[in-house]
Amino acid sequence: MMEIYRPTWAEINLDHLWHNVLEAKKHTPHKIMIPVIKANAYGHGAIQVMRFLYEKGIRIAAVSLLEEALEIREAFPDIEILMLGPILPNDLIVASKYHIDITIYSQEIYEAVKSLGLWVTCHLKVDSGMSRYGFIKPKEIALMVEELQMMKHVSLKGIYTHFATASEDETFYKKQLTRFKKVLDMIKTLPPMVHISNSSSAFKYEKEYRFTTHYRLGISLYGLSLDNPKPDLKPVMSLKSKIVQIKNLKPLECVGYGATYCAKEDEKIGICPIGYADGWIRKNKTGFVEIKGKKYKIVGIICMDACFIKIDEDVHVGDTATLYGNMISVDDVAKRLHTINYEVCTSLSYRVPRVFIKGEKND
Repeated sequence: MMEIYRPTWAEINLDHLWHNVLEAKKHTPHKIMIPVIKANAYGHGAIQVMRFLYEKGIRIAAVSLLEEALEIREAFPDIEILMLGPILPNDLIVASKYHIDITIYSQEIYEAVKSLGLWVTCHLKVDSGMSRYGFIKPKEIALMVEELQMMKHVSLKGIYTHFATASEDETFYKKQLTRFKKVLDMIKTLPPMVHISNSSSAFKYEKEYRFTTHYRLGISLYGLSLDNPKPDLKPVMSLKSKIVQIKNLKPLECVGYGATYCAKEDEKIGICPIGYADGWIRKNKTGFVEIKGKKYKIVGIICMDACFIKIDEDVHVGDTATLYGNMISVDDVAKRLHTINYEVCTSLSYRVPRVFIKGEKND
């Protein structure tokens, strides 16, 4: 276990992560999972998550940025790394040197790959309706695939798309699926990897497909989902801090910036050393924390490094306050903030140490 000098940490349960992998496999028979560990594994710790998956025999991962890819490559020299995000033409040399599988998503990158002359491994991105990255016209895509497959310095490993509404709008989902299948129908020889499913699509639809080889497991790898009803997943992250001081307020005494919360009677206020610089943003001031199996209200303005909890006689200095991870879920926090669980986890700052739990042991 790493040294923690401030009693605030995120607890990452790797046993739960593996449960989620196995649960996804039930819905994706005979398909290969590509774990998505971009954005520091959605805030969970990319290197440690990949190390655990590597121990389980997984030798592929997807990231978004070249910086992320290089960080993973340094730690894992022998795995496949698929870069899902954009790359600048001048950076193709770096991707080639470190054996990063890039995504060809625009005509500019396609032309740069053709003229580079160095060995490049790549996937082709089809924009089937999300209008983010990728090519649209089926005939042009089919011709591009054929040309790439003929190039001696290029290995076209895969072709893929991304769904905008797999968790909510089946009609639009099927529209995207139809567009992508139309592209595949025009390709003479498909690349060895065809992948379309994100987390929601993997659980809801992937079992039906015979033309795909892989699927990308992102948010569900970490026990979260936008689906309703939610798959049988276990949340991987818990956010915790400790009560480091208790203030005894008299009536009309106030706490925090702006003195926005003042006691109406004798009250106890516990202080936790976590604030908006850690990703525990000021809008959480309407929320609760869990201490000893009971919910306690956050009061006052959340500071950069601290927040205030209205407590009772049962709470003492040194007690653990769980901000989310048990009685209070990440989804509860997301609902409070009018956002999604992705944002809650990925907003967690580098200042918060990640403590990894596996088989009831800490790493």
